[in-house]
Amino acid sequence: KSLLSSFGVPFAAERKVSTEVEAVAAAKDLGYPVVVKLGGDKIAHKTERGLVRLRLSNAESVSRAAKELLDAAVPDDGEVHLLVAPMISGTRELIAGLLVDPQFGPTIMVGVGGVMAEVIKDVAFRPAPVDEKMAREMIASLRMQDLLLDFRGEAAVNIDQLVATIVGLSNFSEQRQDVVSVDINPLIVRETGELVAVDALVEIGVRNVSNVSSRTPYTDSQFRALFEPRGVLVTGASSHPGKFGFVSLHNILASGYAGGVYGTNLSGEEVLGISTVADIDQLPDNEIDLVFVCTPASANPDLLRACARKGIRAAFLTSAGYGEAGDEGKKLEDELIQLADELGILLAGPNGQGVVSTPSNLCAQIVAPYPPAGHIAVASQSGNFVSSFLNYSRQTGVGISRAVSAGNAAALGVADLIQWYATDAASKVSLAYVEGIVDGRGLMSKLAAVTRVKPVVLVKGGATDKGARAAASHTGALAANDSIFDGACRAGGITRAATVEEAFEAAATFATQPLPKGPNVIILTTAGGWGVVTSDAIAQDGSLQLMALPEDLQAEIDTKLPPRWSRNNPVDCAGGETRDTIPEVMEMIARHKDVDAVIYLGLGIQANQARLMREGAYYPDHGLERIVEYHERQDARFAEAAHALSVSTGKPILVATELAVADPDNAGVRTVRETGRLCYASGNRAAVALGHMYRYAVHIGHAQR
Repeated sequence: KSLLSSFGVPFAAERKVSTEVEAVAAAKDLGYPVVVKLGGDKIAHKTERGLVRLRLSNAESVSRAAKELLDAAVPDDGEVHLLVAPMISGTRELIAGLLVDPQFGPTIMVGVGGVMAEVIKDVAFRPAPVDEKMAREMIASLRMQDLLLDFRGEAAVNIDQLVATIVGLSNFSEQRQDVVSVDINPLIVRETGELVAVDALVEIGVRNVSNVSSRTPYTDSQFRALFEPRGVLVTGASSHPGKFGFVSLHNILASGYAGGVYGTNLSGEEVLGISTVADIDQLPDNEIDLVFVCTPASANPDLLRACARKGIRAAFLTSAGYGEAGDEGKKLEDELIQLADELGILLAGPNGQGVVSTPSNLCAQIVAPYPPAGHIAVASQSGNFVSSFLNYSRQTGVGISRAVSAGNAAALGVADLIQWYATDAASKVSLAYVEGIVDGRGLMSKLAAVTRVKPVVLVKGGATDKGARAAASHTGALAANDSIFDGACRAGGITRAATVEEAFEAAATFATQPLPKGPNVIILTTAGGWGVVTSDAIAQDGSLQLMALPEDLQAEIDTKLPPRWSRNNPVDCAGGETRDTIPEVMEMIARHKDVDAVIYLGLGIQANQARLMREGAYYPDHGLERIVEYHERQDARFAEAAHALSVSTGKPILVATELAVADPDNAGVRTVRETGRLCYASGNRAAVALGHMYRYAVHIGHAQR
């Protein structure tokens, strides 16, 4: 307590004594009721051992408690003493502390405390240093916000005092390098809202933080060799359509790559029209930048040497048998990295799936698909998730710029790729999957630096204990503590998604929508129920605001809709639309000065009816041909209006309908795709994506809270 008091932690008055008589005198001086505890350098959790006596109201009870506690000491406790303090009570208890995480270093914590703290698990972590702004963000992220407000006749928590405690712990962690943990529990909230710490545990020791050696970053020229090669060589090219050497060569040719394509094959046979050679030395000098390796691990050292002689500057290795295969494989991997560094070759993989670069029409992969061109740059520790993201790209029409399956990430990791994507004019947002972390501080410092330039969306495997075990067995690296990882993401402005689908949709939103300048959202809907559900999603987001409908906007909308419309937010048209209602009302909303973003629900309803008419037995007679064309034209107009208004106002307008997945050929959905934007499968998914955008906009100072 003496260590922490000078750093702003608010402790109650306390007396340290050695005998029953001294305890009684201290209690009289402090005033009854008091609490008496047995203390000592080796005693950690006093409550669990029954070493605390509460609500002692007279000298007799203090004397008896003191004797019982001294008698309860055991030899392993070492030298002990008694602590006498005023009996401070409150209906609310918080917890604060710090720990030194092996991956992320000194980390500060705050949350709901007391004996149920480990069950409730409503805590927030942030890596040190934590300033006042970040401390307030930590407090605001707690789920049980009502506990911090006026509560059952008691005043709201003194937030300034709580902020000072958090910042004080951060300063303490930096000034005392010998401290490995601090636990302040409970941090009692008094009736006045003031905080009082009644107990604290400080652990002194040696900080055990992983220190992964940093590599010299690859140059832009080396990355260009990977993503924009003048020529590509496939080693181990095969005429067998089931082998990697065939599939990768096929995919390079099928994607429309216009550079030189070469192959090696022991028989020197022709594969897919490419005349292969048996020896790399037979290939031309300085015309090939990238080698795609489909040969066994044992052949690769000599192969890289031969490639270097030809001026090749980047290599992607699909070969297995390296770090994922145990100690011997890790030794081979380390030797290969050293060799590649000596040769000046960027080394991607091994045990990877491939590289995609749509600006170069390059699909050097051992699996499908090849996505449409766009602005999402993918980096993943799992090849399967590269395929998943590319499949979502094909489904939605929101395109990809670059994509790499990092495999074992022996020399080129996810963070290295994202750092280069930040400099890449073809990429607007990075989308990453990680599941094993060996250098948490290094990863977060790199990604946090990137977020100042471009958004980074990340999904992590191993977020649960079982998931972490699966990730460890899959990659050979232990997953970091998820709560600490989440706190590091929040501190760095990294957009963390809960699922792969959410991650892609967040990235697609960043790639195609302007950032909001504030939290105020209006929902425009022709589907009442979806308006309600989407309102719930906005409320659950915790950052966005379902704004009250401004009176002037309500009056303006009155001129376009009949009296039965909702006259509230969501703006439910209630079936009162005519030909031009949706575009006109959408424009009124989008151009209002207080509106920061719009979610439009109900697109495709008319075109959905048109589909049923078109498929029915009466089409095209009875006037159906004309009405079908009208319905489809209307939904296309609505989608075009949403895009045009977003561009002209600089505000995000997100369009959502289940028809995005139920009927992708619906005229409304198809038109959204043609504008280059994402059509969300539900209003709540649109709200989640918008929330991610808003929080990032706040982080970089683009938006107001």
